[in-house]
Amino acid sequence: MKKIFKLIQIFRRGLSPALLRNNVAAGVEHRPVIAHLGCKHVVDIGANRGQFALIARKCFPDAKIDSFEPLVEPADSFQALFQNDHYTQLHRLAIGANEGEAKIHVSNRDDSSSLLPITDTQSTLFPGTSECEVRIVNVAPLRDIISESEIQQPALLKVDVQGFEMEVLHGCEGLLGLFHYIYVECSFIELYVGQAFADEVIAFLRKRNFILDGIYNPCYDKKGKAVQADFFFVARKIAE
Repeated sequence: MKKIFKLIQIFRRGLSPALLRNNVAAGVEHRPVIAHLGCKHVVDIGANRGQFALIARKCFPDAKIDSFEPLVEPADSFQALFQNDHYTQLHRLAIGANEGEAKIHVSNRDDSSSLLPITDTQSTLFPGTSECEVRIVNVAPLRDIISESEIQQPALLKVDVQGFEMEVLHGCEGLLGLFHYIYVECSFIELYVGQAFADEVIAFLRKRNFILDGIYNPCYDKKGKAVQADFFFVARKIAE
């Protein structure tokens, strides 16, 4: 039913060309979260094939979008999809705490790939997401790619990196205070070896003056236990 509802929304929102021509399903499930924000800049970390960037562009027609995707195949799809969008820039690397190279564990379903090893729990709960190979990708802190002066207000930081969230957030230190909103997928159980859990991400961002404003798109296992969800944070200075 979720897939059918998503398809209906994709066609209703005029996002079907990306699906039919490029096989990219826009992340319409995120629209209720971000549509009212009026963002001028979106930093999209873990862009994959452009699912989130598509709905961000629909919500913010004039916004600047900086997307990050280290894997060649989804990055190529993203590039083809946005080749005529001059306000969207793709950066073919991962964001992390330090500059260098890192192993990425490539999933059979590339949107489940991670810089952390994939657990049996992940591949059991989400069939088809087991590891198929390991590659080397470039990693850098966000400040090495985007300067303070380049971030346009109000700005949204989106993070969907399959367990690598805390490393990404450390890699955004020094720039976090320039974002009005942070939208990050977090897990309640270990899907990737050594990942931070949702409560750790919440505590990290609370210390940096971000308030948890909502939890969206929760996923449950067959026993009804929460597995993961999307967490939306608002800068304290905006919330108050």
